[in-house]
Amino acid sequence: MIWKSVVGKLWLTILLLVSFVLFVLTILLLEFFENFHVQEAERDLRQTANKISLIMKQHDDMELSQSIAWELVDEVTRVVIFSEKGDFTHSPNPEIDHLPADFFLNDRELSLVFEDQPIVTKKTYLPESHFSDEMQGEIMIVGIPLHLDENKEGAVFVYQSLLAIKETSKQTTKLILLAAGFAIFLTTIFAFFLSTRITAPLRKMREAAFEVARGKFDTKVPILSSDEIGELGMAFNQMGRQLKFNINALNQEKEHLANILSSMADGVITLNRDGSILVANPPAEKFLQAWFYQEGNTSGQDLPQEVMDMFQRAVSVEKEQSIELSYQGRTWVIVMSPLYTNTHIRGAVAVIRDMTEERRLDKLRKDFLANVSHELRTPIAMLQGYSEAIVDDIAGTEDEKKELASVIYDESLRMGRLVNDLLDLARMEAGHISLNYEQADIIAFIEKISRKFQVLAKEKGIALHTEVDGIGTMEIDVDRMEQVLTNLVDNAIRHTEDNGSIDIHVKVLDHGVKISVKDSGVGIPEEDLPFVFERFYKADKARTRGQAGTGLGLAIVKNIVEAHNGTISVHSKLGEGTTFSMFFPKSL
Repeated sequence: MIWKSVVGKLWLTILLLVSFVLFVLTILLLEFFENFHVQEAERDLRQTANKISLIMKQHDDMELSQSIAWELVDEVTRVVIFSEKGDFTHSPNPEIDHLPADFFLNDRELSLVFEDQPIVTKKTYLPESHFSDEMQGEIMIVGIPLHLDENKEGAVFVYQSLLAIKETSKQTTKLILLAAGFAIFLTTIFAFFLSTRITAPLRKMREAAFEVARGKFDTKVPILSSDEIGELGMAFNQMGRQLKFNINALNQEKEHLANILSSMADGVITLNRDGSILVANPPAEKFLQAWFYQEGNTSGQDLPQEVMDMFQRAVSVEKEQSIELSYQGRTWVIVMSPLYTNTHIRGAVAVIRDMTEERRLDKLRKDFLANVSHELRTPIAMLQGYSEAIVDDIAGTEDEKKELASVIYDESLRMGRLVNDLLDLARMEAGHISLNYEQADIIAFIEKISRKFQVLAKEKGIALHTEVDGIGTMEIDVDRMEQVLTNLVDNAIRHTEDNGSIDIHVKVLDHGVKISVKDSGVGIPEEDLPFVFERFYKADKARTRGQAGTGLGLAIVKNIVEAHNGTISVHSKLGEGTTFSMFFPKSL
């Protein structure tokens, strides 16, 4: 509706204000003109009465003075001259010849005039009275004392009907009302035009404000004037530019913060005061997924109960809290810190760090120390025991001494191999391995490995087969790659029963070379497969069969393959055999 708009309100306000002013002004003007006409009539009647009184005093001839006095009055004015005895004479007016003296004034009013007190009074005569039509209604009567001589006293009364004044006032009222109506009409047009002109820029600002609210911060308001509305438009445009700048800055900060949270290795969860999740980055979601998969959300909470308890403690004591949890074989350390506003705590932030690798490395370090100690303890004990036997002359013959010395020599070689393997593995894991690349013929290289183990395979009745699909060369470190295949084939021979088989298969592809070593041995248990490439790994003691192995061979193999930018994997089933597969890309 128009009354709810700024145009309607401004238009109605101006119209009501002008109407109220015109109404008050009309009332005052009407009252003023009516009083003015009455006062003018009273003044004229006084002047006429004074003139008649003066004429009556100046002429002794009564008839002459009356005839002169009657000439002073007009058609609407009447004169009555009273004597103190009650006689009266009136201007030529047949309509009041037969009226008594007290028809005009009562005794009290007459006595006041006779006592030299002029009076002005108004009387209303009804239509059935004896006056003509022009003398009907309200009549103004002015009376003044008349002193002819010491013996003659009287009074002059001049009266006039107020119908003419009323008619004049009525015409004046019509003119004033007509002018007021015309003024209201002009005011209506002017107010509508003015309100429309004033509110047109405001409507454009409203439309622009809606556009800005919808995200179109480039919207501008046209500046059509240099007044306050124009300045408001300039301020609106400046506000839009500043708002766009601030929104862009906030979006950049938000995107920057989101990128930081997304790229963090640690999980971050921001919690509200009631414990609900506000922000969670991908590592934190991974933690929540692991918890939900293992424990399930039976409590209806968004976080594990342990984390919620830690949150309550952090908020209540206003101190940092920490806890360590394990889900799905992974370990997380959670540190919870309260978030403050200026006056109170508004929530908490939890930093979740995946400590699985650290715990695994710590376990490997402990296992490494235990395994090294175990591997060195046996040869050291044997060296110590046999050397004591020689020192104490327990061996009586030279052959026994040679046998003891031979055992000491073999154990020293074993210790040397273990130390060398450890040093090689340490250098490889530290990235200090150096490879001497050269172009090697694949078929010749595989045949060399096959010839190297043919004699050992025949001794155990194992069939060693080689197969090469394709012709080509590989850019490799021949010595290191020979060490890889020697280790794998040697392990296959040692863990394959008699009359078994070992297959070395090479396939030349467009994007690389695939090499696999497959045996028909006892296989590796499924639970041990993820750990076969770790140092000192020995899955089943029965598979070693008393053979001296350091447990570092496969760890060294993996490091050499990865140094060639290759990959290695293992597949095995108990009683069916094991397959080691390697892939080397052409672009090394």
